[in-house]
Amino acid sequence: MPHNALYTDLSGYYDLMCADINYQSQSDNIHRLHQIFGNGGTKHLDLACGTGPHIHHFIKAGYQCHGLDINQPMLDIANQRCPEATFEQGNMCAFKTEQQYDLVTCFLYSIHYCGDIENLISCIESAHKALKTGGILCFNSVDKSHINNTLTAKHSVLHDNNEFSFCSSWFYSGEGEKQTLRLNIEKKTTETTHKWTDEHPMVALNFVELRELLAPHFDVHIFEHEYDKIMAWDKMSGNAIFVCVKK
Repeated sequence: MPHNALYTDLSGYYDLMCADINYQSQSDNIHRLHQIFGNGGTKHLDLACGTGPHIHHFIKAGYQCHGLDINQPMLDIANQRCPEATFEQGNMCAFKTEQQYDLVTCFLYSIHYCGDIENLISCIESAHKALKTGGILCFNSVDKSHINNTLTAKHSVLHDNNEFSFCSSWFYSGEGEKQTLRLNIEKKTTETTHKWTDEHPMVALNFVELRELLAPHFDVHIFEHEYDKIMAWDKMSGNAIFVCVKK
């Protein structure tokens, strides 16, 4: 998985970048899915945990949480937010754990940061080994065949009398196993405007291909990308939540 310098350099602004995300709703939804499909345990590992907002809510739900992320500045913030949890710097594409978990999560499409199919397979295998019998791996994903290169997600926030604007979009050429996540960030003060742009290489695959990679290790259930309800995937939408029960 590539080292994403933008997230390291702007780790102090990461929570502003994600200010429009309902972490409570996402965490509650996966907690409910774990109650339905999981083994009843409460040991939780969050891959690409960032500054720990999801872990914060899982702790409140009674989980014992551990976070893994490649960017240490993000983990420094996570440690301050969630002193009850433990955090470790590492690559989710090839990690080993001394203990096993009942629930492994990977939010915000971060599974795609694996970059290519080989690394994704390694991540899946590592998650499988990290889970107890009957434990589940949960993540969300985007289907490459449904990506609209013209769509963008934007939001702005005010912080310390500065205006921050964030814009992100997927781009897929239509061929191969590579896509990109494009980020544009602006910080406007009364005197100047600072801009950052970046493109993160992401692994691209459709949901049929993804299910085939997961199937040797997990019983796979796919749901609509809705966090306020649980609905089976309609096989038409390009965003979905994967719930994978260890075989």
